[in-house]
Amino acid sequence: MNPRIPPGRFKDLGPINWGIWRVLSKAAGAPDAHLFSTLGRTGGLFRGWLHYSGSLMPGGKISRHDTELIILRVAHLRDCGYEMDHHIRLGRKAGIDAEELARIIEGPGASELSPRHRAILTAVDELVTTKDITDNTWGTLSQHLDDRRLIEFTLLVTQYDGLATTIGTLRVQRDFS
Repeated sequence: MNPRIPPGRFKDLGPINWGIWRVLSKAAGAPDAHLFSTLGRTGGLFRGWLHYSGSLMPGGKISRHDTELIILRVAHLRDCGYEMDHHIRLGRKAGIDAEELARIIEGPGASELSPRHRAILTAVDELVTTKDITDNTWGTLSQHLDDRRLIEFTLLVTQYDGLATTIGTLRVQRDFS
């Protein structure tokens, strides 16, 4: 599958976004982090998106472990290989091993999930598939997250759901084979 908009280079990105792309590619361990070299074509919008995204991950109040659990579930539900590739790596750094990853992929019905993680995965599934969370699921999730984190949870899930849509629509190529 060919990208609909090819990754930009210096003349497409401009000096600021080109520099950001280089730093982010190195941090990701990729010679070209295609998401950033594609979105970088939007100029200041790219930097605003990075600020917003970075405020959610890694800068949010939800733990890094739970953040990665959420993102991995969204990536799985949306069949977004690009997100999976990067967040499996980031998840490992946050303590998500192969067994836990298998439970995340299996979903809220997986055995050996803590009540907290079952509530989170259930809410992710509902939000991604129905664009809402039932009152029952919200009540259960509220036992594990305070109001600030409930808002952040909703923003995080919808951010990565939207990002999966953008990646798929633009046909952004995966960075790793």
